[in-house]
Amino acid sequence: MRFTIRPATRGDLPALLPLIEAATSELLRPFLTTAQVESSRAIMGLDTQLIDDGTYYTVLGGTDLAGCGGWSRRATLYGGDHSSGRDAALLDPAADPARIRAMYTHPSFARRGVGRLILAHCESAAAAEGFTTASLVATLAGRPLYEAAGYQPVEHLTDDSGGAPVPLVRMRKTLTGAGPGPGRG
Repeated sequence: MRFTIRPATRGDLPALLPLIEAATSELLRPFLTTAQVESSRAIMGLDTQLIDDGTYYTVLGGTDLAGCGGWSRRATLYGGDHSSGRDAALLDPAADPARIRAMYTHPSFARRGVGRLILAHCESAAAAEGFTTASLVATLAGRPLYEAAGYQPVEHLTDDSGGAPVPLVRMRKTLTGAGPGPGRG
């Protein structure tokens, strides 16, 4: 199947939210307990700041929404609109890693290249803005994708803000093709 990627808009929210729910409910289940999946809803989700910044994307498989994800030039590392600890401060591409954020694949499109497509698109866009590294916080379900794409674990975390403790992994990667960026070079 051929996939297409495009920037997400706020008009996509009615389709994005059920996709995120399906991905959370089904794709985390083999890795977490039922209580941890429920707890994940408090720490995961869509940050609409990414849509407003133009750094969030949708992937279509034909006419079906297959996945979504983005990157950020802002300090928030993970979480959705409802999550605590968000920080809208802009990052410095010369010193800070871009943030890969809110990656979700619809379960019916899992393991078909949707996540890799989004990740490659995000990395390319971040590199074009001068970022030389990217960081993310992976779920146990997402970790294999990120490791296959060259991300290295740098810290194991547990987030219990939703109740049951959810294991997470902070990961980092040097971006290839990162240009000198503004003011460097």
